[in-house]
Amino acid sequence: MRERLQKEMTAAAKSKDKRALSTIRLILAALKDRDIAARTKDGSADGIDEAEILSMMQTMIKQRRESIKLYEQGGRLDLVEQEQEEIEIIEKFLPQQMSDDEIEQAVADVLEEQGAESLKDMGATMAALRDKYAGQMDFGKASAVVKEKLS
Repeated sequence: MRERLQKEMTAAAKSKDKRALSTIRLILAALKDRDIAARTKDGSADGIDEAEILSMMQTMIKQRRESIKLYEQGGRLDLVEQEQEEIEIIEKFLPQQMSDDEIEQAVADVLEEQGAESLKDMGATMAALRDKYAGQMDFGKASAVVKEKLS
């Protein structure tokens, strides 16, 4: 993933795609911050792993979607467009997202594996889903499905 980000940044610079270049730089800056935090926290010389990188990018997308809502309320359509373009660029680096039906099936499988029966098991279930499907699943939707099935 790191190599791909570097290559895409170089390509964006060569093609003078300012939006892609700035977005990829933002991703790399956030990645560097997380790597430094991981090194100081647990002494990991390699920084964060692929799953954490995917999670970080999903968080970046979520932040931009929240910003879009605020910009729309404020009538700043120029900023809405900018945030939407950044989301599209970040999404290029993520694996194909699961459909609602696939999320339901994955939740059912994990609930069965975990033996989850009540809302007390929700935390462990969500942790298992994050481990297994990092970068592929909308965990907001998954959380709602888990809650529904455990209620």
